[in-house]
Amino acid sequence: GGAEHEARLALVDDTGADFGVVVSASHNPAPDNGIKFFAYGGTKLPDEVEDRIEEALASPELLPTGADVGRIRRFADAEDRYLLHLLGTLEGQRLDGLHVVIDCANGAAAGISPQLFTDAGATVTVIGNDPDGLNINAGVGSTHLDPLRQKVLELGADLGIAHDGDADRCLAIDHTGEVIDGDRIMAILAISLRDRGMLKDDTLVATVMSNLGLRLAMAEHGIRLLETAVGDRYVLEAIAEHGLSLGGEQSGHIIFRHHSTTGDGLLTGLQLAAEVVRSGRSLAELATAMTVYPQVLVNVPNVDLARLHSDAEVTAAVHSVEERLGDTGRVLLRPSGTEPLVRVMVEAADAAAAESFAAELAGVVRERLSIAS
Repeated sequence: GGAEHEARLALVDDTGADFGVVVSASHNPAPDNGIKFFAYGGTKLPDEVEDRIEEALASPELLPTGADVGRIRRFADAEDRYLLHLLGTLEGQRLDGLHVVIDCANGAAAGISPQLFTDAGATVTVIGNDPDGLNINAGVGSTHLDPLRQKVLELGADLGIAHDGDADRCLAIDHTGEVIDGDRIMAILAISLRDRGMLKDDTLVATVMSNLGLRLAMAEHGIRLLETAVGDRYVLEAIAEHGLSLGGEQSGHIIFRHHSTTGDGLLTGLQLAAEVVRSGRSLAELATAMTVYPQVLVNVPNVDLARLHSDAEVTAAVHSVEERLGDTGRVLLRPSGTEPLVRVMVEAADAAAAESFAAELAGVVRERLSIAS
């Protein structure tokens, strides 16, 4: 759970290794730890390759003995090489004068993120940086933002950066204690890159779950938004297919393709902090580029997913809500990929309307598609 996740990914490419292995529970507690493989070049494996690895694990075990087991040697300068890579992405932009609070989630960022921001010139306060192998993501990190918010407000810091356990995500807290999620981080960075001529094809990649406010903000700034299915691998696939430079998810998993092969929470936090200094504006002010629309998600279990898009009454109900929302809202019905469950998502200009419309649609889905128990 405390493996230096993103360092490995950069190093797979940097060293020309055949593949990389990460022990990770992502943003979950330590008992959820699993193994991730990364291909030559530091990219995630396609689904079919992961399936083949799982099949091989079920085959007769290889039991080498003696010298055939292989050898392990410590990669002594791994952290230094990774730090230099990240600092190089600043292209000379320093963070002097900025006070940043960093929450390392008692995970992979603990040994590196504080040093990174210090080396970049920031004044750094750190929480969640005492990993013992069991306390990863335990009440700290990007899934538990209250400790970071409290520390930012207590110290009057400029901003807070929250990583998750394996450090591929980054969420932020502005100086007022407001949460700046992945959508708003993407809006800030996309506008910055576009203004500096560094946003390829003036296009940002985001998933269908990103907030309506991101879509409207990008349209307002003349930036095209390319939508994908939910999942960072689909964001990366779209970035690679179209040769783009930036994409991500609401969770704070953001990909700078010209700097990294996958999401990197340290890189994201560093670039966000650099934009605060570069612009001379507070994070709170930068975040006003995007208005967050209330987003309500209702799960409807035990339904027939096969009829979700063919049932006339469900379709009519969706169209009815969409007409009433007009340009001030959005509706999305998504089938779960793992269970007979439909996720009804509604965004509207105010929370009460979003909740009302979501409840209305969930009722229709439940009535029309329920599987008799």
